[in-house]
Amino acid sequence: MQKAFNLITKGTDVLDALIAGVNNCELDPADSSVGYGGLPNADGVVQLDSCCMHGPTRRAGGVAAIEGVRAPSLVAKAVLEQTDHHLLVGKGAQDFARNMGFTIEDDLNTEKSRGLWLEWKRRIDPSHYLDPKKRGQAMEQAGLSMVRDGLIDPDHYYGTINCDGVNAKGEVCGVTTTSGLSWKIPGRVGDSPILGAGLYVDGDVGAAGSTGRGEANLYNLCSFLIVEQMRMGKSPKDAGMEALRRIQKNTVEKRLLNARGLPNFGINFYIVNKKGEYAGVSMYAASYAVCTENGPQTLQCEPLNPGRASD
Repeated sequence: MQKAFNLITKGTDVLDALIAGVNNCELDPADSSVGYGGLPNADGVVQLDSCCMHGPTRRAGGVAAIEGVRAPSLVAKAVLEQTDHHLLVGKGAQDFARNMGFTIEDDLNTEKSRGLWLEWKRRIDPSHYLDPKKRGQAMEQAGLSMVRDGLIDPDHYYGTINCDGVNAKGEVCGVTTTSGLSWKIPGRVGDSPILGAGLYVDGDVGAAGSTGRGEANLYNLCSFLIVEQMRMGKSPKDAGMEALRRIQKNTVEKRLLNARGLPNFGINFYIVNKKGEYAGVSMYAASYAVCTENGPQTLQCEPLNPGRASD
């Protein structure tokens, strides 16, 4: 956050500054939520998603299920700058990255991420679950048990970073990058690279992005909803709370509800308007990072519900 803020204050394009900030995490092998060393899919392959939006020029770019590139946010920016498209996926995204001069690696796993995948495989023991429903439940429970045992940071189970920013001229941009849901079905794409879900920017209004259960966000297109709520005059916090209420109302499957009848998952939104007003909101208690002229801070999100998702 500090790096991105420093670049913005020195006059760097806001999107370039934000991407430079998230690159620190994408390239960090100790960060299992994004990029190099991100937690892999069910086959042990790291597949990455990212998108970015540039408010001043009304342009966007994204990649999904890309393999072999440590910093997918830079490939997303290349899609924005070098093509007339908004989203490239899979092998096509990788081929584009190669043509743009990006290094393609055979494997983005680190010793840590590969070891965690092997532990997950040991816990699911799929040969004992011939019924697809039971097998799916075993796979999910194995991942959650690793969170409970302290092997996986709970903030990295869904594994995403959203970074939005605005400069003194009111120019707004945003970027979201992720290794996606841990142990996902190969080819699964969540909300992160989808405009209006994992990220939405309107240069006249502001930006919103998300982390958490992507499927819940995709169904409701909450980043777009939040920006539109701000367009109608709501504050960043109030706009974000409206999105959380929408998700809660539309979560009706019993498997997604806890004993209180509330969503049994977390989802967070990070919001800034072009005046520099910001907020973090969440389904349950969570924190977010912000950097202003007062320096970097970790703040508590405004939760919609008390307690925890598992209560």
